[in-house]
This record gives sequence, structure tokens and C-alpha cells, in this order.
Amino acid sequence: MGAEFGDEVLEPGPKKADDEKDKASDAYHAKVTAKAGTPTGLATGLIKELRPKQWVKNVLVLAVPFAAGEILDPAILLDAVIAFVVFSMAASGIYFVNDAIDVEADRQHPTKRNRPIAAGLIPLPIAYVVCVLLLGGSLLISGLTSMQLLAVMALYIAVQLGYCFGLKHQPVIDLCIVASGFLLRAIAGGAAANLVITQWFYLIVAFGSLFMVAGKRYAEVKLAAETGAKIRKSLKAYSPSYLRFVWAIAAAITIMTYSLWAYDIREFEMSRWGLISIVPMVVAILRYAVDIDKGVAGEPEEVVLKDKVLMVLGVILAGCLFLAFYL
Repeated sequence: MGAEFGDEVLEPGPKKADDEKDKASDAYHAKVTAKAGTPTGLATGLIKELRPKQWVKNVLVLAVPFAAGEILDPAILLDAVIAFVVFSMAASGIYFVNDAIDVEADRQHPTKRNRPIAAGLIPLPIAYVVCVLLLGGSLLISGLTSMQLLAVMALYIAVQLGYCFGLKHQPVIDLCIVASGFLLRAIAGGAAANLVITQWFYLIVAFGSLFMVAGKRYAEVKLAAETGAKIRKSLKAYSPSYLRFVWAIAAAITIMTYSLWAYDIREFEMSRWGLISIVPMVVAILRYAVDIDKGVAGEPEEVVLKDKVLMVLGVILAGCLFLAFYL
């Protein structure tokens, strides 16, 4: 979760303070651009543009092997790790594409002008070369691992490129594309290891992702209304009440499909731990909904890391599922 490819978080307009720690200040921008044209600046820019912090969402590739009860198999775990690597490569490649396309617009923005490409740390030709290497390498490694994984990665890259080249401005479509990125991560973990999982599991991931994406959009709309931040075209079509409607429906379907999956676990694994896991799952969704309602769920990973109760619920949920699948 967090900002998906081309899915930038809205940021407040310029601030008056000329502080080097204020990313919207001229002093901070001057500090960033001072490294432009130097080897150090290029190396720093490339690492920053890869956005390694966003790779944490690729851990979703482990979900299917875990839910299939096969995560402890070294061969399957290796396939899942490969899926993690190719998704991280593809994700970073799309970041390069998006920022290269939006370079002129980013240079007019008070904070986005500090991005490596907009700030001149990475020349456009180098950005496109790195992008081709990352996306091409992702497809090559996927093809050598599994044709199913190759198909998933090709679809993922095609959808995200469509998003970068205009679909991010289309209301509803942008929600679906961002949510689909998380679903494809889960599918990739199964495709790499040739595992089959129940349809309920995929529905859980799909609507759970939509739940968080709608919450993220709600936070952005609320931020724009309160601070006067610039707003992307697609967000202009959303009202707070509509986004509440979307995340409420998505939450309800997520809970329903999870419960159906939990009953499947009891039937096929002969374990009650799946049913018990419904409790922490529902409580976690309701807890996260509190943050959405406050309009502070713009960065889902930050919400989870800052909320100790959510983290404890996640550990309990994972523990219940581990007992269901591995004992």
C-alpha cells in the first residue's frame, strides 16, 4: 500500500518559511539541486528514485504461498522471493517513467520539484535507460522463472503504464488500477510457484485493497479542502460522501469474503483457527476505518506502523492462520 506508481500523495501548497528542513522552501530546493551534474548527485538520485521504501508492499507475493501452507518449502519460498524481486524492479521502473513524463509539471510544484528527475539529479536520457533496464529485466527474470509469472508481470506493467499515460486522471478507473496492483502482487506469488488458491482469497485482497485506496483518496480530498493543496483531475470528481460509500462497501465485502474463506479453512484444513481469525480481522478493519474517517490514512503503511493496536491485531491474525495451515 502507500503511493502506487504515479499515484502521488497530495502535498500542501508552498510555505513561507525558508527553512532547509522545509521541503517546500527555496533553501531546501537549492540544497537538493546543488548536487545536480555530479556523480554523487546521480548516485543519490538513482537510489532515491528507486523508492525502496515502497518495496514493502511487495511482501504481498508471500501471501499465497503462506495461505497454501507451503511457505516453509525452500523451493516455493525461493520462487516467492523471485516474485518479490521482479515486482520491486517493475515498481521502480514505473516510478522512473512517471516522473520523467511529469518532469515539467513537477518542476512547478513546491515539493515535487525536489524529486531526482525534476531536480536535475538524473538526466532524462539516463532515466529512460534505467527504466528500460528495470522493466526489461523484470520481464526477463519472470520468463525464466515461470510463464505464468511473466504473464502477470506483463499485465501489471501494461496497466501501470496506462495509468502513467493518462488513466490516473479518470475517476473510478484510477481507484481500480491502484487496487489491482495489490491483487496482482498476490497473484504473482501463486503464479511463480504454480500454486492454486481459493477465489475467496483473491476477493479478500481485491476488496481489501479497494478499502485502503478509497481511504487514501478520502484523506487526499480532505487535505485539499483544508489546506488548498493542488488536486489531481480525478479527485475533483470525488466527494467525501462518495468515497465513504466506496470504502464502506469494500470493507463489508472484505469481511464477508474473509469469513467465507475462514469456513473453507475449517472444512479443508480441519482447523477452527481459521474461524477464530475472523475476530482480529474484523477488529483490524474497524480500527483502520477510524483512521480513514479522520482523514489520516493517506499513507497506509505509516498508519499501520504508528498504530500499535493494529500491529498487535496483525500478529494475532497471522498467528491464527499459521496455526490453521501449519499445525
